[in-house]
Amino acid sequence: MINHVGTADTKQKIDELIALAEAFKTEMRHARLTSKQTSIYPEHRLGTLSDVQSNVHFHASDLSEENRCILGIHDIYGHIYDHLGFSNPFSNPARRIYSAKILKEMVLARIACPKSKRASVEFLSEKFGIDIDLDHVYQMMDKINDRFYENIQQAALSTALKLTGGKLRVLFYDATTLYFESFSEDAFKQNGYSKDMKFNQPQVLLALFVTDHGLPVGYELFPGATFEGHTLVPVLEKLKKRYQLDEVVFVADRGLFSETNLSYLEENNFKYIVGARIKNTTKKLKTEILNEKNYHYLDDKKEQKIATFNQTDIRKLIVHHDPTRAKKDAYDREKAIQKLTQKMGKSKNPKSLLNNFGYKKYIDVKGDTEICINHKKVDADKCWDGLAGLVTNMKDCDPKQLLAHYRGLWQVEESFRINKHDLRMRPIFHWSPKRVQAHIGISFMAFVCVRYLEYRVSVQSQKLSPEEIRKALLQAQASILHDQKSGKRFLLPAKTNSNAQEIYRIMKIKMPKKIMAIK
Repeated sequence: MINHVGTADTKQKIDELIALAEAFKTEMRHARLTSKQTSIYPEHRLGTLSDVQSNVHFHASDLSEENRCILGIHDIYGHIYDHLGFSNPFSNPARRIYSAKILKEMVLARIACPKSKRASVEFLSEKFGIDIDLDHVYQMMDKINDRFYENIQQAALSTALKLTGGKLRVLFYDATTLYFESFSEDAFKQNGYSKDMKFNQPQVLLALFVTDHGLPVGYELFPGATFEGHTLVPVLEKLKKRYQLDEVVFVADRGLFSETNLSYLEENNFKYIVGARIKNTTKKLKTEILNEKNYHYLDDKKEQKIATFNQTDIRKLIVHHDPTRAKKDAYDREKAIQKLTQKMGKSKNPKSLLNNFGYKKYIDVKGDTEICINHKKVDADKCWDGLAGLVTNMKDCDPKQLLAHYRGLWQVEESFRINKHDLRMRPIFHWSPKRVQAHIGISFMAFVCVRYLEYRVSVQSQKLSPEEIRKALLQAQASILHDQKSGKRFLLPAKTNSNAQEIYRIMKIKMPKKIMAIK
């Protein structure tokens, strides 16, 4: 047996392992052609590690701890970084060798402990024994250009293709906002609708494509005031140049729902599933949506219901009723009305309540000062509890399968959470558009590495979150010992937890388990 990939007990798991095994076979064939070793036992950044020879003697009293450093991040993510093709993505690699080294350290620092560039430089020195000049970091960022962004996104796409059997089936798309620690605007960072509720701070808009396994394949940055509904077409145009999209199903939430976007997808023969704004349809269609006779149960549990409506010759609307969602809608509305009632009793300026969209739909204005709750509007809103719609041009596809695809949007939502919280892509501390884009590019590279390892661990072993993986690798540490008599240096690894050991095993990287000589 050359390589044990993993075990599986479901068809989906088996398919994932087969795709991963095919990727390994391709890598081994490439390694044979290039005469590279397929088993990964990399030379350590501290020097070459080797077993302590039997004729080497030293006394514990002569040993002093020179340093204590973290091994796991560089051992695992450092290997992944190179493996994914990030080694030197600059447009002129031969002249950017030093910049490429700095870039790698900044990506690994963002994975290990995301901070500002200044704090990252200090962290690398303190925890990893790696000293980098902060000015050199900024110089590296200023050398990043459009070719760089094309290279890292092509590497991300190639990685997703290798892991999923060479073909993309479903792509999830969404956009989010990233705010700045600043209150001044320019042509790039602009005030706009903030998904972080930072309406008084400038922002940029980040659009992202991920696979049904959460693997990123591309991204695009837009000025902060850009309406997210206007982002889909330019992003798809760029993605089309890198990959044949004919058989891909695009899934997006209702923020991308517009006639312009749907027409573009249809004219280019793209399959799509997009969230629909069912309350904004025609009066006739709304009547049909609210007619219970048009619904049937989704499955034998007889809880959820579904209805299908043809909108055009190639487009249909699917409306889904979920009792759990209905309870949540009712609860949210009741809470909103309670808050509104309290504010109406306290507010000296009732018209100020009209600025709140959540309250506004339940309010009536009488004269210049009197505001009251319109209970007819409340009752009308109750009719829509638990209903959600999606529009698609896949008219022959099982509605149950369409709903399953649409529910997969959590993958891109989780991707934003990882980028915003785990990798702290925001707040952004840079001001110039070039530095802002470089910061996002570095963060995207970190995100690709994180998702790659999360996928490998999930398929080959168990589900671990990026944060659980990060904590496990941060605990893979060692003391660097110095023999004061001989001048020799040794590495004494600390005890590691089972998660770290499993990650090393999966990535086939040799974990030091005893004292090693450093040369």
